[in-house]
Amino acid sequence: LVAIADVSHYVETGSAIDIDAYDRATSVYFPRRVIPMLPEKLSNGLCSLNPEVERLCMVCDMLVTAKGEVHAYQFYPAVMFSHARFTYTEVAAILANTRGPEASKRKERVKDLLNLHDVYRALLVARRERGAVDFETTETQIVCDENGRIEKIVPRTRNDAHKLIEEAMLAANVCSADFIAQGGQPGLFRVHEGPTPEKQEILRGYLKAMAVGMSISDNPKPSEFQAIAEATKDRPDAQQIHTMLLRSMQQAIYTPINSGHFGLAFEAYTHFTSPIRRYPDLLVHRVIKAILSKTQYKLPALPTPGEAHAKLAKRLAARVAPPGTKPRKEAKPASRETQAWEAAGLHCSANERRADEASRDVEAWLKCKYMREHLGEEYSGVVSAATSFGIFVTLDAMYVEGLVHITELGGEYFKFDEARQELRGERTGIRYAIGTRVRVQVSRVDLDGRKIDFRLVREGEELIGRALKDKGVGGDSVGASGGKKARSAAERKGSAAGAAGKGRRSAADASALDAAPSSRDRGSRSPIQALKASVKKAVVSGKGSKSKGRKARRS
Repeated sequence: LVAIADVSHYVETGSAIDIDAYDRATSVYFPRRVIPMLPEKLSNGLCSLNPEVERLCMVCDMLVTAKGEVHAYQFYPAVMFSHARFTYTEVAAILANTRGPEASKRKERVKDLLNLHDVYRALLVARRERGAVDFETTETQIVCDENGRIEKIVPRTRNDAHKLIEEAMLAANVCSADFIAQGGQPGLFRVHEGPTPEKQEILRGYLKAMAVGMSISDNPKPSEFQAIAEATKDRPDAQQIHTMLLRSMQQAIYTPINSGHFGLAFEAYTHFTSPIRRYPDLLVHRVIKAILSKTQYKLPALPTPGEAHAKLAKRLAARVAPPGTKPRKEAKPASRETQAWEAAGLHCSANERRADEASRDVEAWLKCKYMREHLGEEYSGVVSAATSFGIFVTLDAMYVEGLVHITELGGEYFKFDEARQELRGERTGIRYAIGTRVRVQVSRVDLDGRKIDFRLVREGEELIGRALKDKGVGGDSVGASGGKKARSAAERKGSAAGAAGKGRRSAADASALDAAPSSRDRGSRSPIQALKASVKKAVVSGKGSKSKGRKARRS
């Protein structure tokens, strides 16, 4: 059973609360507060499934086989009496150890949780059989103090309890979509289409350039993406490959025209499980109720794009003479009802994007304010994106992203390789791609622009060694260049260090030097150590010769 609060019982179609909820379309979540779609007396009161209290709900009653297939289902309104309120951490602890302290406090509910866990395992088998895409991504949570200042930024961990609830909700959402489709009534589906032809070509080129050994077909299926993710999960550049797979996808939308959900590999999918915070879910509840009562649900009177277009066309037509030849009608225009549902879907999709952008904007501002207190400090991080103007780096300890501009990458020309999604130095061959590890210094924070700038502190020696090896540059190849080249490299090094600040080594130190290791240290020193030693020796010898010359002239 999946029981969801019956919000439609309290929010009547066309009422003031309903119109306001439609206008918002979704609740907006910020680190320290929530702007709810519905009044708090509903969202946290009558429509909140609190323990030891009876609440109205809509139930999706499903019969799930051992293979994870929903053999049968039914919907009905009910009254729910919650016996307990668990946290995800608590449930995960009970499932991991049924004899632990958490389980001993909830003895009467342990059996129910174990049964639910068995259902989850069955649904997980079905998910794998479908080939649904399941990429592991890291989401973060901002922890603030009482004054609203960030204390720390921590990753959100998904345990079995989170996944259990997620699979149960997915099953209820699929049943809801099937019920609406069989009922013959219009409603909003959650549609996620496959990648566009342009993104398919980019992805194919990238997979080929990265020597993955697998690709996608002309009409790709989600199982192909999942197969690539599974095959590359143990590679050092797995994060880079999985990010590119994810970026090739389109965004999901709400629409009355069902065309399936590509990522989840469902032929029909909708949102049923969150009517308190999402207006499309509230509409789905109303449609399901209408089908159960054998009535037709109609949207409240709201302006639609069709009406606006008709009025505009009428005004324009009044200004000009009617054309002599009328165009042939290719297709029957959509009905007013269909237009209304399309308008509702567009509105809800747009407001969902707006809410996500607002949440990201506030988080970005808080992160910028937090990082202002860490100006000049150094952190390790990983490249999260490569562009023609620089690389974006996400810090390991902070989970904060900032830009290293291309001018900070070193004293050479960098070229952006779109196929590989990387920046590559033309002289040294050093590469910066998604997943490359770097060390950076926080150099600038723009609070108004929500931007954080980093400066490379040092590039990993393995990057330099690999780059020189790829370029075929050995110890003797540059050693013959003489003191003049070494001095020019030292001058570049000095100017770069001066611009960067005292006690710090810039990217120019690693990428702009081409000197060679000395003969006595070629076998034991790393390339960059040997380069520095050669430069130092050349500079010292140059100073010595100048000094001798002056003494000779005086005598």
